[in-house]
Amino acid sequence: MSTAQGARARARQEVTAAIKEAARRQLAEEGAAKLSLRAVARELGMVSSALYRYFPSRDDLLTALIIDAYDSLGETAERARDATPDAPPPDRWIAVCEAVRGWALAHPHEYALIYGSPVPGYAAPDTTVRAAARIGLVLIGIVRDAHQGPGLTDLPLPTELRAEAERMAADFAPDLPPGAAAPLVAAWAQLFGLVGFELFGQFNRVVEDREAFFRHAAGRLGESVGLPRS
Repeated sequence: MSTAQGARARARQEVTAAIKEAARRQLAEEGAAKLSLRAVARELGMVSSALYRYFPSRDDLLTALIIDAYDSLGETAERARDATPDAPPPDRWIAVCEAVRGWALAHPHEYALIYGSPVPGYAAPDTTVRAAARIGLVLIGIVRDAHQGPGLTDLPLPTELRAEAERMAADFAPDLPPGAAAPLVAAWAQLFGLVGFELFGQFNRVVEDREAFFRHAAGRLGESVGLPRS
């Protein structure tokens, strides 16, 4: 790459980053449903036609913001998992759950973008799947470590759920027993339910010591997927 090409690439990266930052400010002020390329262009002192060279549509910009949010959250969870590699799986599970909560409290508008109400008229493309899967893969990996190490506690599987649990295991965790797959999906959903309830105010005047409550709840979620108590 020539010096001129490198300079153009850096300039494009800087403008792209500035557009995303302006869009995030708009998310915080107006919400995702009101995200406007024209308003972003105005804030940056750009003409709309110039911004369209970076993001051809509102949906393209939303997709970029969604992928960034999922990746940021995923990186946070992975760092929490890797911070104490020798810790027992239940402790790493709780550390990851607490990291997810911490990220959400620090980035409420980005959390709302990926786990809040759907944006009217927007359908997330397949390009968001890899980033969205990072949290689930972290949780699956911790359960896998327990399965291959100290073992999982017995997880009775109702007869009517066996076929679905076997499909789940085959799809995303073929090296785990089907009895762990269905609880993993439930725990994944409940984790974000706990975080969302706190973030969006449903715990107001209900839960006072949020950290202690969340840590206990995260531990119970770990037990539900077969992680033995540490």
